[in-house]
Amino acid sequence: MSLVVSAIGQGLLWAILGLGLFLTFRILNIADMTVEGTFPMGAAVAVTAIVHGYSPLTATIFACLAGMAAGLVTGLLYTKGKIDILLAGILVMTAAYSVNLRIMGKSNTSLLGHSTLLKAKFLAAMPNYFDTVFLGMLVIAIITIILVFFLQTDLGQAFIATGDNEKMAKSLGIHTDNMKIMGLMVSNGMVGICGALVSQSNGYADINMGIGTIVIALASIIIGEVAFGELTLNQRLLAVTMGSIIYRLILMAVLQLGFSANDLNLLSSLVLAICMMLPQFRHALHLDRIFTKGVKAHD
Repeated sequence: MSLVVSAIGQGLLWAILGLGLFLTFRILNIADMTVEGTFPMGAAVAVTAIVHGYSPLTATIFACLAGMAAGLVTGLLYTKGKIDILLAGILVMTAAYSVNLRIMGKSNTSLLGHSTLLKAKFLAAMPNYFDTVFLGMLVIAIITIILVFFLQTDLGQAFIATGDNEKMAKSLGIHTDNMKIMGLMVSNGMVGICGALVSQSNGYADINMGIGTIVIALASIIIGEVAFGELTLNQRLLAVTMGSIIYRLILMAVLQLGFSANDLNLLSSLVLAICMMLPQFRHALHLDRIFTKGVKAHD
C-alpha cells in the first residue's frame, strides 16, 4: 500500500512537468528541449536558496523565475534569432548545465538538516508519503485552475489560436511571436517549480537529474490521451495529471517484477513507445473488424 501511495505522490509532483510541456507540445505545437535543463535548474536554485537560509516557499518561487528566464532565452532565440525551436532548446539546455553548476558550486547539494515544504508541521504529522500526495494535489489543483481560467481569457484564446493556425492568428492581429515567448516562459516556469518540489521531496539536487525528463513529461501527456480518448481542452489538463499517476504506477509495477532502478530511463522510453503505438493498433483492429463485418455481410 505504501508503494502505491508513494507512486501517486510522485505522479502528482511530476504532473507539473507534464502540464508545463503540454502548453508547448500540444497547444503551441513546438518541441521544447529546454525542459531537460530547466528541471535541474529549478532544483538547483531551490536547494541552493534553502541552504542559504531562504524559506522553502521563496526558494520555489525563485526556481519558477529561473525556469521562466530560461524559457525567455529559448523564446528569443526562436522568434527573434530565427533559430529552429529544437536547436534553440538544445542550446539553452546545454548552457543550463554550466549555469546549474555555477548555482550549486558542485554537482550535488543535499538538503539534510534544512527545512522543506514537506517538513511543514501539518504535513510532517501525516503518515508516510501522504505528505507528498497532499502537497502534489494542492499544487496541481492551483496550477490547473489557473490554466483553465487563463485559457478562457482573450490572451489565452490568442495563445491557443497561435498554436492552431499561426497565419490566421497573425491576420487577426495577434502577435504570435509574443505568444510563443509567453508560452515558453510559462511552460519552463512550471518545469522549474516541478524541479524545486521534486528536489525537496528527494532531499537533494543533482546536476544530472534532468536526464530523461522530457520522456517522463511526454509519457504523462500520451498516457492521458490514450487512456481517456477524445476530451475537451480543460479535461485534457486533468488527463495529463492522471497520465502521470498511471505512468508512475506502471513503473512501480515493473520495478516490483525485479527490474533494476538503473533501467528506469529504458523502461520510461519503452512505456512511452508502447503508448504512442496503441492508437495505431486500435485503428488497425477497428479496420479489421469493419472488413470482417463487410465480408460476413457479403456472404
